[in-house]
Amino acid sequence: MKFERRDLILIAGLILVMLGLIQYLGPAYSAIIVIALYFGIKVYVGKKRQLIQQDVGEGICMECGFKIINKKCLNCDDLDE
Repeated sequence: MKFERRDLILIAGLILVMLGLIQYLGPAYSAIIVIALYFGIKVYVGKKRQLIQQDVGEGICMECGFKIINKKCLNCDDLDE
């Protein structure tokens, strides 16, 4: 898992969640929950990204968003003919 710029936003949001949880639990329990949330979100996003890469194939049409197969969009190229 590579550290990206959007991870800073995730960390900032999770710190705010931890501050909210501290008043009901304790600092240790809040930290454990936030760490579990961080890695859970990273694993979910990684799997979702991998699924999208497998499903896309050659690419996505910029006009309609359909998959490109044999260098043709199944949706747009049928409309042109």
